[in-house]
Amino acid sequence: MPYEEEILVPRRDDLSGVPLLGRTIAPEGSGLVLAEWEAAGRTTDQVAWQAPLHVHHTDDEAWYVLSGTLRLNIDGEYYDVPAGSGIVGPRGVPHTFGNPSEEPARYVLVMSATTQALLAELHGGFSGDVAALFEKYGCALLE
Repeated sequence: MPYEEEILVPRRDDLSGVPLLGRTIAPEGSGLVLAEWEAAGRTTDQVAWQAPLHVHHTDDEAWYVLSGTLRLNIDGEYYDVPAGSGIVGPRGVPHTFGNPSEEPARYVLVMSATTQALLAELHGGFSGDVAALFEKYGCALLE
């Protein structure tokens, strides 16, 4: 999944009508980031997982599905979240998410600025110890 351009929006009146697909909206100084991304459909009989199983020690995350379906594993329980529905991954709870379908899924991810910084570093050409990177941002890689 590409983590592309970040939109920094400095004024409140600039917060509406910003195209989001493939981008994030992160107002300067805000601890909250919105991202609209697409999870490619699976090409085998396995779920197309978008992230390894991990836990955020201090940050919650939330997904709102725009089209398709996402499958979330939250603390060992599996939830299929269809378009028009959302789900929260609470801090301190192991989770991962993916696409169980052959069709792409579009979703909005609500995350902390800390989580966005982790993703930016991870997908920006990082080649070191991934578990240590997760720890740097207050997370633990569980698989």
